[in-house]
Amino acid sequence: MARNILIIHCHDLGRFLGAYGVETVSTPHLDALAAESTVFEHAFSTAPHCSPARASLFTGSYPQQNGVLGLTHEPFGWDLRDPSTHLAHRLRGAGYRTELVGVHHESKVLADDEVAARLGFDRVRTGGDRDVVARRAIEALDRAAEAADEAGAPFYLQVGFNEPHRSPSDRDPLGVMGFLGEHVEPDASRGITVPAHLRDDEGARTEMAELQGAVRAMDEGVGRVLARLSELGLDEHTVVVFTTDHGLALPRAKCTLYDAGTGVALLIRTPDRREWRSRRVNELVSHVDVVPTLFELVDLPAPDGVAGRSLVPLIEQGVPAREHAFGQLTYHTYYDPKRSVRSATHKLIVNFSNAPRAMDPTQSWVHRSLPADLAGPTIGTSPTVELYDLRTDPHETSNLAGDDRNGDEDRRATFAALAAALLDWMRETGDPLLAPQPGHRRHRQALAALEEAARLLEPALP
Repeated sequence: MARNILIIHCHDLGRFLGAYGVETVSTPHLDALAAESTVFEHAFSTAPHCSPARASLFTGSYPQQNGVLGLTHEPFGWDLRDPSTHLAHRLRGAGYRTELVGVHHESKVLADDEVAARLGFDRVRTGGDRDVVARRAIEALDRAAEAADEAGAPFYLQVGFNEPHRSPSDRDPLGVMGFLGEHVEPDASRGITVPAHLRDDEGARTEMAELQGAVRAMDEGVGRVLARLSELGLDEHTVVVFTTDHGLALPRAKCTLYDAGTGVALLIRTPDRREWRSRRVNELVSHVDVVPTLFELVDLPAPDGVAGRSLVPLIEQGVPAREHAFGQLTYHTYYDPKRSVRSATHKLIVNFSNAPRAMDPTQSWVHRSLPADLAGPTIGTSPTVELYDLRTDPHETSNLAGDDRNGDEDRRATFAALAAALLDWMRETGDPLLAPQPGHRRHRQALAALEEAARLLEPALP
């Protein structure tokens, strides 16, 4: 029997789940899914904000390749250069029935029927809170089960939950947008986890209690969908993927290239492949790897034009998928171009503009939590280059770039290797930041710093 594919995704979660060691959040349904799945401990999005991250997830390509360098809703209106590269379009061409429920934010925001026609879905129903999305997803599964009995064609169902995105509520103080929306209640029943990148104060604890409530609500919705999949007897023939777009909507996380902004939960359950059951994998993987992985898992030929690599050799043969994970930010609510490369041990971030030190969601509304490393009354301007040793500094607070106290040979070699890898990736993906930008002094400085560091490797090249 052909394998179905169910992708469940949500907004702004990062890895804030019990399955990833967060003991104070209640996520029993996703924890149960994780126990049956391969859990990727070091999975990363390609971007720390919604549309570019999702475009990469559903096309297997980087934002500078697929064209989604910013948000897809108005007044921004970024869009996929080629909608036929969307996973739904590719799978429908292979005989799948395709449906989208809930969040759609990976291509230009249009009416549902237009989204369906452009991206290759047989049916699209966007929007809705947890209860609406769960109900519609269950209806889609019921239709899929009936159709399978009649025609035997496999299905692809894409289910997007809005939670735990920030959502306006009449319970918010003036100017604040928390996580409550209309139906979420704060949850501190197991205590409160304040991430290390935030100050542990009353404001942060208030926000984290709300966030924990929103994550719990989302988890309950996921549980309903997975329960129906099982009730219909479809779970044994369905590859299930759960992930999120990027990190938590908190200072120094979302809209930054720190791990708190790009690190994501990624669970893949493949019932008929024992190597994928109850596994935890520490190797680096990227969202661009999901599309080619799914094609191999359902025995379809490798798709053309994807930047990612199938994770099947990693799981079934122990072959590492990648040496580096790459990240980028270009536009969110303003132009803030930056690029990053991460190895297993180090992170290099290059900031191509004199934007505030951390473009994060706290700059879009009044906030109640603050970055732990805030040193004064202002955020300040981002440095040109940031280099972090993740072995000793996992929260990326001690910038080693240009620090003469740490100017040893090993650090210079690491800097050079990461700079060369980042430049190669930018060239391979046709990154627009490689083009001259007259009048942009920081842009020239950033490129010069990358090129100068990469040249240190040249004598060692054959």
